[in-house]
Amino acid sequence: MDSTTPMYIFGEPQKLATARGTRAMRRSVILDEIDRRIGDPGLSATAMAAMLGVTPRYVHMLLKDTGRSFTHHVLNRRLEQAAKLLRDPQWRPRKIAEIAAEAGFTDLSYFNRAFRRQFAMTPSNMRAQGQAPVPVEMPMVCAG
Repeated sequence: MDSTTPMYIFGEPQKLATARGTRAMRRSVILDEIDRRIGDPGLSATAMAAMLGVTPRYVHMLLKDTGRSFTHHVLNRRLEQAAKLLRDPQWRPRKIAEIAAEAGFTDLSYFNRAFRRQFAMTPSNMRAQGQAPVPVEMPMVCAG
């Protein structure tokens, strides 16, 4: 590189790549932390920002690149967790309200509405499907 070569040709792409890598790393940390703390009813963008030492606006901005908001990520993970627990035989004795609380929901009515919207069935229906025996295909026997 000589003194007539513009600096941006060499320096700016590297800075841009570094900035993108930092954003991707922070986004990954946020998503991992959502997974880790999914049962925490106090999980919020503000709490996440405080934990990471950034602003809530920055948390929202990082997740905007995924096409979903912070709240949407949390809701989807909580619903996935609730569905997993409803299908788990070890959780059958537990009430649906307990499962909802374990997944981080504090409002049972909201949980039921969101669950029906996401899975097109009630939590009770999913639990019943999880208990149903899996049909076994019998091999075809040819008479002959």
